[in-house]
Amino acid sequence: MDFSYSLAILVIPAFMFLFLGLLGMKMKEKTAGIIATTVNGINTVIAYAIALTYFFGTSQGQIIDGVRQQLEPYNMTWLQFTDTLIIKLGILLDPISAMMLIVITTVSFMVHLYSLGYMHGEKGFQRYYAFLSLFTLSMLGLVVATNIFQMYIFWELVGVSSYLLIGFYYTLPAAVSASKKAFIVTRFADLGFLIGILVISFYTQTFDFITLTENPGAMIATAGGATFMGCSVMAWAMTLIFVGGAGKSAMFPLHIWLPDAMEGPTPVSALIHAATMVVAGVYLIARLFPLYCLEQGTMTVITVIGAFTAFYAAAVACVQSDIKRVLAFSTISQIAFMITSLGVASAHLDEGIGYMASMFHLFTHAMFKALLFLCAGAIIHAVHSNEMSKMGGLRKYMPICNIAFLIGCLAISGIPPFSGFFSKDEILVAAFEKNMFWGIWMTFVAGMTAFYMFRLYYKIFWWNNPDYGHHTPHEAPMTMTFPLIFLSVVSIFAGLIPFGDFVTYNRNIIHYHMNYGVAITSVVVAVVSIVFATILYRKENEVPTKMADAFRGLWTAAYHRFYMDEFYQFITHKIIFERVSRPLAWFDRNVIDGTMNMFANVTNSTSYAIRKLQSGSIQTYVYVYLIGALILAIITGICIM
Repeated sequence: MDFSYSLAILVIPAFMFLFLGLLGMKMKEKTAGIIATTVNGINTVIAYAIALTYFFGTSQGQIIDGVRQQLEPYNMTWLQFTDTLIIKLGILLDPISAMMLIVITTVSFMVHLYSLGYMHGEKGFQRYYAFLSLFTLSMLGLVVATNIFQMYIFWELVGVSSYLLIGFYYTLPAAVSASKKAFIVTRFADLGFLIGILVISFYTQTFDFITLTENPGAMIATAGGATFMGCSVMAWAMTLIFVGGAGKSAMFPLHIWLPDAMEGPTPVSALIHAATMVVAGVYLIARLFPLYCLEQGTMTVITVIGAFTAFYAAAVACVQSDIKRVLAFSTISQIAFMITSLGVASAHLDEGIGYMASMFHLFTHAMFKALLFLCAGAIIHAVHSNEMSKMGGLRKYMPICNIAFLIGCLAISGIPPFSGFFSKDEILVAAFEKNMFWGIWMTFVAGMTAFYMFRLYYKIFWWNNPDYGHHTPHEAPMTMTFPLIFLSVVSIFAGLIPFGDFVTYNRNIIHYHMNYGVAITSVVVAVVSIVFATILYRKENEVPTKMADAFRGLWTAAYHRFYMDEFYQFITHKIIFERVSRPLAWFDRNVIDGTMNMFANVTNSTSYAIRKLQSGSIQTYVYVYLIGALILAIITGICIM
């Protein structure tokens, strides 16, 4: 099949970014929004055509011996260092990149359409759509990259795009601070990614994904057993690359930027922090999965960090009062589920079910979390507040949003037949296959997920019936409501996709079967958690307050995110700035600069003192000559005597 038109999915958003960035302010905001949304819709259709043709096309060469082939419609040389170490720019189509094309373009189009209503009247409306186009370009370029260096280029473009979108309200100090925080934290993580790339390319002499993964054993062997601090250099390289992914996917302890990133417009949260940017780390591990499988030490690190982050974020989400921050920590927890699934995955355990489960959950989570964020935007649009204390009883005023939000909650809680049940169940199966401990741990976190999501649902739509005064909440306009309906339908039925027929670790078609023991257990845990949340939060009562008072220390710590921000503030300000930077600055100013200044002052003083020796006056020269001659005559006379 000819995929030559695939280049359009990058050219179109690049053109729209330049078009709106340069000419957007010369047109009406509604015109700019409609043009951006229409063009993005065309790009979505092209992406769907590519993905569906890849998965369902019957052309010879797409599937050989039951294995879906990796195709490169474009791959041009950009920089050549050696005969094999070459940086190319191209497009790689395989199961995970084709799947990501659907995820990115679907959510991007829904956000473009939704924003026509949500961002109406906002200053910088045209600039907002230009930034959306840049972000879409960056994510699409990242997932279709043919080599790890091309991925890194678009990886950094994603960082720039998120910085611009999070800081969209640049007149608000909180938004400016949040954008800088996201940019700086992810830059530190990306340094690890870059070092890992350099180490891998040094030993393997290639950046190419296909070369790196088609014979991973040979690639690992290129290091020749080289070690550093007791670990192989390839293990270090893979761990450093994971650090880059952990930063982008907000894994502990690099998660601190994501909750504050909610300062950006709510549709941005749906695009960046639910469906696309935050799954870049998951995608990175999946892309290099054959290499990771051979470094079990690194896989253990991935599993531990993923499992701990899932629990940590869920615990924090249980007590937050800002609806967007609940969803932010929920995102962190769900991304951690995907990371953990990859960490426990192995070709020897149920035919690599962990890999498939991670990608499956990435797909379903993108849909229902985008749904939840867009519902949150509609709620905020109606009540003009993010705080749950300002809400309650909204089911009577916003019935469509109520149903859509409930569908999202049921999906993320893992209740059948909603999509989250099927994908999360496979993750739990993979965890149990690896180790009973991880299976129990992740099942418990899944129960916490159901609890905090229904706490959120009841606090918004039930709990009490506050007096909204003259600002009676109402349903959002159709441009905002249609994406909610569409994503609700997808969140219900996406779980029915036989994902093993499309995305597996070895690109084979594998038919996975439901583990009813794990499925029943997870559903029982979820239902118990929902019932507990219903008892506590369906109607206004004093029980939640009494429970918080009974565990005041724990509740306060969780509300303040277990003081991770304060910990970073202490490390940076009290230790790095006060104990390291300030003494170094004093040494630089007083010793280094002082020494140089002393040399300069001595030189200046000496020059000032002898400057008259070169005055240009003949009388002065004769006078000095005579004085010198007289002094020499006196000295000579004394010596003779």
